[in-house]
Amino acid sequence: MKPNAYPFSAIVGQDEMKLALLLAAVDWRISVVLRGEKGSAKTTAARGLAALLPSPSPFINLPIGATEDRLLGGLHLERALKGDPALKPGLLSEAHGGVLYVDEINLLPAHLGDALLDAASSGVNVVEREGLSASHAAEFVLLGSMNPEEGTLRPQLLDRFALAVDVRATLDPAMRQTVVERRLAFEQNPANFHSEWLPVEERLRDQVSKARKKYAGILCSKEILAQISASVCEAGVRSLRADLAAVRASIAYAALTGDESVRPEHVATVLPLVLAHRAHDRPPVSRSQPPPPRPDDGSQSGTSDDKSQPGAGDGLARIFAPKEVETFALRPSFEESTARGTSASTPLSQAGPISGVRRTETPIELDLRATLNHAVVETGSIQPRMADFHERVRTPASGTRYLFLIDSSGSHAAQERMRLVKGATLSLLMRSFKNGDEVAIIVFRGTSAKVLLEPSRSLHEAGTALEYLPTGGRTPLADALNLAKTYLTPATVLILLTDGRANVPLGTGDPWQEALDVASQIKTRALVIDTENSTERLGRPLKLAEALAAEYVRLEESELNDAVSFVLQRLPMDHQRAPR
Repeated sequence: MKPNAYPFSAIVGQDEMKLALLLAAVDWRISVVLRGEKGSAKTTAARGLAALLPSPSPFINLPIGATEDRLLGGLHLERALKGDPALKPGLLSEAHGGVLYVDEINLLPAHLGDALLDAASSGVNVVEREGLSASHAAEFVLLGSMNPEEGTLRPQLLDRFALAVDVRATLDPAMRQTVVERRLAFEQNPANFHSEWLPVEERLRDQVSKARKKYAGILCSKEILAQISASVCEAGVRSLRADLAAVRASIAYAALTGDESVRPEHVATVLPLVLAHRAHDRPPVSRSQPPPPRPDDGSQSGTSDDKSQPGAGDGLARIFAPKEVETFALRPSFEESTARGTSASTPLSQAGPISGVRRTETPIELDLRATLNHAVVETGSIQPRMADFHERVRTPASGTRYLFLIDSSGSHAAQERMRLVKGATLSLLMRSFKNGDEVAIIVFRGTSAKVLLEPSRSLHEAGTALEYLPTGGRTPLADALNLAKTYLTPATVLILLTDGRANVPLGTGDPWQEALDVASQIKTRALVIDTENSTERLGRPLKLAEALAAEYVRLEESELNDAVSFVLQRLPMDHQRAPR
């Protein structure tokens, strides 16, 4: 046991997490993602798991800033300059036979995440660089951890993890006291602490070792396969990866418990871990027929501005499915970008503009001109040495945060106008969202605004949240703008969709004037989309746009098709806007 690693068996509670990691230790193809807040023992458990694998088992911690060459492997520059081109192995090679741990995997660049999971699922990594090709075994336990508050994984990437565990620190005082006592004992005398837990660790290591040897002989009957398939279908999961993960995890669990075949209780134990990140509790909404109205939260009583509209003050909230809007053209599509020669994975260009060069013996992006210049000046030869290497330095570029403020008050129930609002929002996201961007959604209705979606990198989450957004009640516009101020970053684009019929005050003043006052305090790139009915215009959204110093368009599709395209193509680029 490594003296600097906290013993796996000494972790208090967290039974689901420990089970998932032990299953992965038996079958390396069972990758696991741990989702939970900081301080819930995710990293501690990952490090402790490596000590239970056959020795020697490396524990590789993948840093978020790792490059593609560092992860997958790349050209060995020193040998290449000597006329003996060769490839240098990366972290995937080093992790073979052990554990590759990715903390904050939701922040890992998308192209690295895809490459990582490709290798993890196949057990082989193929490296191709500068006309050279090589492959090596890459059989390792892949563990990822993330804090959902800092963003989520793309659904396509999340699905490729066999198991998911939602990890939470216990709120039981006695258990928390035990956690602290053990941690203090470990920090005061690690060697003595390891000695105390050594018998338990040895038994667990022996159990894992026997299970690994027994795994191939475990029987899985057709009846068990039928049970797994029926359970996955009942959960509404379409991905066949769920079935495969359930089968592998059930076999691994049977091997751990010393059984000769998979039994129904094995399946029942692992299924929650297989379905945790794949199943959706809510049924799909039909786009052709909105669901029937349901009682509101009691905050729907309206004023004269809202009561003229159906659903505004009648005590009911309605849910409208998004209207399909196919005519928007905000940014070139993926297919168009690829046709012009833009790679689907451009990590260097995403890193930002080149700001200079620097000398290093391990360049990430070699600057050939600076390297050759230095070689000539120092040696008089164009044959560079490692000491001559220079790399390009790029200014980090953060993604755009699209902050949507959506008016879902009763006035949008008229002529099912909320369907067009939702459709416009989804269309803007689908055409403008790119890797590294994130979306947050604030909705306002009734007596206050609320955050419908915390900043997320998942378009799937945004679409799901919008589909089930009810409409009805009053218009707390000032509260929405006030809440939006807490979500602003230097890279934020605020998109406000409203008819401007504010009628809920922040304090004791006029609701409309309060909204204008808060809007004038917001200093960010912004777009106001006027959702007023064309027959009953008050012109308030235009005044809001003036207070925000924002671009302004109307909701009608004919106007959005041209105006929004122009606005969103230039807004994320406009970093030079002067403060008012």
